[in-house]
Amino acid sequence: MNALRVLHVDDEPDIRDLVEISLGLDPGFAVRSCASSEEALTVVSEWSPHLILIDVTMPGLDGPGMLARLRASPDTAPIPVVFMTARAQTKELERFKALGAAGVIAKPFDPMTLSEAVRGHLRAAKIKCLSHGFVRRLQSDTDKLAGCRSSLVQNRESAAVLENIKSCAHSLAGSAGIFGYAEVGRNAGELEEAVISKLDGTGEVASIAAALDRLLATIPRH
Repeated sequence: MNALRVLHVDDEPDIRDLVEISLGLDPGFAVRSCASSEEALTVVSEWSPHLILIDVTMPGLDGPGMLARLRASPDTAPIPVVFMTARAQTKELERFKALGAAGVIAKPFDPMTLSEAVRGHLRAAKIKCLSHGFVRRLQSDTDKLAGCRSSLVQNRESAAVLENIKSCAHSLAGSAGIFGYAEVGRNAGELEEAVISKLDGTGEVASIAAALDRLLATIPRH
């Protein structure tokens, strides 16, 4: 398995050494250190880290400034950024997350648990990315289901239309609840059952239309 690439940015050489040693104890990590944000931005373009640890307060371009630079480029915007700071009060944490940070590791940190903390932020960032992907797919499925609903209104409940509804409903029933859309998942399951009943000759188009309307009403518009 390829190592997880972590780029650490801090102007303090002792902190850089400590982070390198701490993460270096975990064979799942490959670590590179930079003394400034300007140096780190050059490394990012050639090394493509999976996660970046950034000190908040540094001479020149500070942590929030580097994060803004990263978010301004489509190539670097998706990289999770975790701030490392001694200013870990609730108000500061909220500000950092509002800037787009994936998380915060408070200083002083425990060198023996740093690798697990980094893994936790990576897992959370991946789940967030998957969640965003689901929301985009949800909107696509909404458009498709709305088109199918129009076909039902026009009495064009062909096998292809029913199969499209069934496919979307099945997918949403299996995944919506995982990403926090429990009601969407339940309504999608009912829609799938209504379509199956129609296909095997025991259901009615009216039941499909009603179930489809309930599902569309619970899908949030973003």
